[in-house]
Amino acid sequence: MGIVKIDDDLHEEARRASAVMCRSINAQAEFWMKVGMIAECNPTLSFNDIMRMQVEAAQVGGVRVAA
Repeated sequence: MGIVKIDDDLHEEARRASAVMCRSINAQAEFWMKVGMIAECNPTLSFNDIMRMQVEAAQVGGVRVAA
């Protein structure tokens, strides 16, 4: 675990998004970083593709993801 310095405006965006998504600010930032890393490594995937892959990888039961 480490410390990441981010711009104050980005921190505020993460704070607001975390409230909507019921995540901590750190969890929201981690989510954005993970999705961004996957998107950067797989530029042809859409956000929906990335989320579908993550749901499948987590073996979330009872969740229907449209193909």
